Amino acid sequence: MDLSGYNIRVYGILMNNCGEVLLSKEHRFGKKFTKFPGGGHKLGEGLLDGLKREFKEELGISIGIVRHFYTTDYFQVSAFDKSHQLISIYYKVESEEAEGISNGMQAVDLDGNTEHQFVWKALDQLGVEDVTYPIDKLVVELLLKE
Repeated sequence: MDLSGYNIRVYGILMNNCGEVLLSKEHRFGKKFTKFPGGGHKLGEGLLDGLKREFKEELGISIGIVRHFYTTDYFQVSAFDKSHQLISIYYKVESEEAEGISNGMQAVDLDGNTEHQFVWKALDQLGVEDVTYPIDKLVVELLLKE
């Protein structure tokens, strides 16, 4: 395998008052997938600033960081660029605006992506089959153990 760089991603685990976790359903680069909200870290920004930016861009809300939850600790190739190693960092987050996010809400900034919506999933009904990628599946398992 010939790797040429890293792809650093940062994601937030947001819960509402009903015990539901927020998931992002997207269609990009010819693939449909479900993941936790968040996305690419930009060179020159802090991880937490990047996560706050992603929530503001995609959902139009401000978040607070509760705590670090998980960082990829094994080798994973990016699903979108086989020449990059993927590093994903997850934080538990909170927002006073979470209750304003309706089930099926369209992303504020579609970023050329016409299929991007958010759905709430009850934590007691959440399973690894609800997310697409291996790291997200591991995060679901860890979340259910808490």
